[in-house]
Amino acid sequence: NMTDVALQSGGRRGGIVIEDDWPGYSLDLFNYPAHYSGDLDCVIVPHGVIMDRTERIARNIMDDLGDHDIVVLCVLKGGYQFCADLVDRIKALSRNSNCTIPMRVHFIRLKSYLNDQSTEDLHILGAEDMSFLAGKNVLIVEAIVGTGKTMKTLLKHVEAFKPKMIKVAGLLVKRVSQNSACLPDYVGFEIPNRFVVGYALDYNEYFRDLNHICVISESGKMKYKI
Repeated sequence: NMTDVALQSGGRRGGIVIEDDWPGYSLDLFNYPAHYSGDLDCVIVPHGVIMDRTERIARNIMDDLGDHDIVVLCVLKGGYQFCADLVDRIKALSRNSNCTIPMRVHFIRLKSYLNDQSTEDLHILGAEDMSFLAGKNVLIVEAIVGTGKTMKTLLKHVEAFKPKMIKVAGLLVKRVSQNSACLPDYVGFEIPNRFVVGYALDYNEYFRDLNHICVISESGKMKYKI
């Protein structure tokens, strides 16, 4: 299976592979909001590394889709920061090159989590009528892909509106046993199956204001549990 090979090599598709035994960076090495003191275990991806990787993904997208109009579908709420930064990087590259990508950004919202568990109950908000996608090149921007079930459901929904092409950019792909279902075309980081927060990823709406991607601590889960 080519996908497995790409993931193992950490190639263009697989992104940067963070191994299961990686302990992460000590929180003491970085600035983070003091109100989350005790709520986090470690920094798994620092903000600067996210930005550098996002710039490279923007370049890959330019290489693949340059001179095509694209409709960016930003998956809220977790994807808003990655989407904003990715679109900024694409715009910057467009300004400095002969090939440009005219972009429209549309926002949709998926809701499937309660506390740290994904539920079967998936709601797609803001995506009722997407007939404007017909014949267009679509780039779905998602912060994190776990089992891939959510992405599979969304792709099915988007495909019904007959776009010309669909590509998916995922900042994080979690290594879970079932995630062969649907891997993004562009991956930032492949990470262990741990619950991460920050860079707009939340736990019951907390931690979106954290710049780095961090592993939440057990006491943090208890503190903000619904």
